Amino acid sequence: MSAADLRPAAATGSPPPSPAVRTALGRLWLGAAWYPEQWPQSRWPKDLALMQAAGINVVRVGEFAWSTLEPHQGDYHFGWLERAIAEAARHHIRVVIGTPTDAPPVWLTSRYPQVLRVHADGRTAQHGNRRQFSYASPLYRKFCRDIVTRLAERFGHNPDVIGWQIDNEYTNESYDAGARREFHRWLQRRFGSLAALNRDWTTAYWSQTYTAWNQIPLNDRPGNPGLMLAHRQFVTATWLGYERNQLQALRAHVAPWQFITTNIGGLGWSAHWNHYTITRPLDIAAWDDYVGEGQLSFYRNGAMSDFVRGWKRQDYWVMEAQPGFVDWAPINNSLVKGAVRAMTWESVGHGADAVLFWQWRAALGGQEQYHGTLVGPDGKPEPLYTEVRRIGREFKRASAVIAGTSPRSQVALLVSYDSRWAIDFQRQTRRYHQLGVLLDYYRPLENLTHSVDIVSARAPLRRYKIVFAPSLNVISRSLARHLRAYVLGGGVLVLGPRSGMKDQYNRLNVEDQPGPLVPALGGRVQQYYALDAPVALEGAVGRGTGRIWAEALTRLAPATRVLLRYGAGNAWLTGEPAAIERRCGRGAIIYLGTILNRRLMHAFVARRLAAAGVRSPFGVLPRGIELMRRIGSGREVVIVINHGSTTRTVRLPYVMHDVLHPGRPVRTLNLRAQGVAVLEHAVQR
Repeated sequence: MSAADLRPAAATGSPPPSPAVRTALGRLWLGAAWYPEQWPQSRWPKDLALMQAAGINVVRVGEFAWSTLEPHQGDYHFGWLERAIAEAARHHIRVVIGTPTDAPPVWLTSRYPQVLRVHADGRTAQHGNRRQFSYASPLYRKFCRDIVTRLAERFGHNPDVIGWQIDNEYTNESYDAGARREFHRWLQRRFGSLAALNRDWTTAYWSQTYTAWNQIPLNDRPGNPGLMLAHRQFVTATWLGYERNQLQALRAHVAPWQFITTNIGGLGWSAHWNHYTITRPLDIAAWDDYVGEGQLSFYRNGAMSDFVRGWKRQDYWVMEAQPGFVDWAPINNSLVKGAVRAMTWESVGHGADAVLFWQWRAALGGQEQYHGTLVGPDGKPEPLYTEVRRIGREFKRASAVIAGTSPRSQVALLVSYDSRWAIDFQRQTRRYHQLGVLLDYYRPLENLTHSVDIVSARAPLRRYKIVFAPSLNVISRSLARHLRAYVLGGGVLVLGPRSGMKDQYNRLNVEDQPGPLVPALGGRVQQYYALDAPVALEGAVGRGTGRIWAEALTRLAPATRVLLRYGAGNAWLTGEPAAIERRCGRGAIIYLGTILNRRLMHAFVARRLAAAGVRSPFGVLPRGIELMRRIGSGREVVIVINHGSTTRTVRLPYVMHDVLHPGRPVRTLNLRAQGVAVLEHAVQR
């Protein structure tokens, strides 16, 4: 493979990608996690030959191999890794090296126990698992930098190494004394003085006022809302510092065409820390795509894929994908036959340029013996191997067509981590699940547009005709200015329930909801209510019900009009506005104060899209059909998947060419259960 093979055409109107991004996103990559250190070297060629036969062209290695790379302090053994990379290259397989810092060797933790993580209850983590280190420990970071620097010096210009993964699924914070001291220093830098902190956290409440920085607790218990929000922000800042420590070591030695990323776990929607902040300094975003128990929910998985794409607003990698089943769910059932292929192509449709399965071969020992793999402990292919081999053939056919394309959306959903944390701290009702609320918006948007961006509330918004912010609980003055500028410039902003209740310190906004956007909206929330039963709704959009949460709105400006009102059934809400709208500059702001039932939500979203001039030529599709669009380099690529259990027919608005069966023009698709079609259509630049 030449350097030219790794270079995609630049997207029209976009700045040219860096050499590292061109490497990662210049073609389709299919891969697996491979652990050569666990097997005799004589076995490697057989494993790699099976990979090559399946169409695998990249492997991830090394992320748990510290004790093999450095069995004793300062005693480095890199020869085996160099031989493994060379053997992979002989089978036309490139390598991503994972830095091994998620699993420190026992010599480190026994000789330097001060690096160990402390649980919130005061217990010290012990060796025998992983992530037993304190992410705030300067000494542990020094050891990380040393091993990463050595690896970068050795492999930073190896032509068969295309990228680096820092650590593995950042997860556990620490409550050790050093982390607490760093928390206090971080607070000092942020607030400047205790007087400012006490004011912004309203510590006069319950006599919480602090007179010394070291009085401020670091724990995982409920407490002052300002303190809780600051703790989450500190966790983000600490993981960012941990990441930058390794990032700097890599940047100093690796070639500019080797990309750097980290793999983010937590089923995508985890809120341990701010994903936008953590991925900002990396070349690409990457995540680990697992279903766990049950079967693939394509709306949820599609939304998470769009969420990942929004972290850096570009295509991304799936660094770990579920190979049929896992070993950590309540019931570790297998995905139905064909679902792994469908899930893989769904990822590509939503912007993935690489899908790597975890893992290649079942380990003989260790804590994950029951986890699904592509090859068994005997080295023979598992039943899923045949399905992956089919994916490999299809990736080979489609790679050149996919290269240079990305999803392009006219609509976006906005996410704010401060808002997510603030609501989770004080949910008011156990039924208010933010991911569920997000999916309530996502389903009709995906059905009607077939391309949705999910981005930070502070992302550039000019490209979108309409944006929806389902639970934007924290709206600061600066965020309000950003959103108002978007509206004045012609955009349509749809705010959902609980919007603008809090400011950047997790205090109540004095203007009531939606806080600093009240003047632009020409209305506000009178009162909010957690519902124990649905409430009737009616208006120009139609009739239905609101559930879980309801806010009674009031108009403050004559130009503000009512879109929906509450019907009878709740005396506090009867007759009160449930949704209002006001034109503002060249755009409009809409506030929806409740969670609509699905039929009414579809009607509401459809009307908003029509008014904003957003439409898809593919229209509404049969139930269970997912259609995704990638555009660029003068072509449109459409991926259609039948997630249902029976054959479905899809009629296309124009003739397209079948990428997986070249030479066959298509206007009508007949897709079997779990069927996939990849289609191409030329578009004018």
